[in-house]
Amino acid sequence: MAKIQTLLVPLILFSSLVAASYYETIPPSSLSSQEKLTHLRFYFHELITNDKPSLLIIDPPKVMSNSPLPFGSMVVIEDPLTIGPGLDTKKIGKAQGFYLSATQREGIALEIVMGMTLHFLEGEFNGSTLSVLGRNQIMNEVRELPIIGGTGAFRFARGYVLARSVKVDYLNGDATVEYNAYVYHYSSTSSSSPQPFNHGLHFMTDPILAKI
Repeated sequence: MAKIQTLLVPLILFSSLVAASYYETIPPSSLSSQEKLTHLRFYFHELITNDKPSLLIIDPPKVMSNSPLPFGSMVVIEDPLTIGPGLDTKKIGKAQGFYLSATQREGIALEIVMGMTLHFLEGEFNGSTLSVLGRNQIMNEVRELPIIGGTGAFRFARGYVLARSVKVDYLNGDATVEYNAYVYHYSSTSSSSPQPFNHGLHFMTDPILAKI
């Protein structure tokens, strides 16, 4: 009998775990605030010629080319974001991520694919981030990149960024770019607000787990 009971315990546990739900449907009415649209304008600085460059080429190109960033080049960035076009204006965040040279065409008409997190360090959005992933055709006057998500005040974020070069040193690589971001998000997602989410751990509330 004891042997049968020993075999039954893991079977019961297994069947309970199978039956337990690992998801839940959350109605929109559970959100504590309404979605809103925010416009942010700031300046992105790529610094190569200073004492502490903000980018690093981590994968040199495999082909010879007269392009400043040949096809296949991979770059990692940590670029400052400021409130004005001057690097000496107030720093409000940083862009951390990477980009890849995605064109085989030679010359300075660069086409890159960027993936980066815009991390804000000032004001209402201090500590919040926006995630950007898309194609950036550098020589265009204005480039559009999609916002695919965010954290903190920008949870559930979606939108787009318009990037416009303000100053570019094509010889040395330094650049200042104006960013206008238009993002839909919820107006209040602070930790003090009611949170209807259980971080995907609903299945762990099964009482049988407390007996292990």
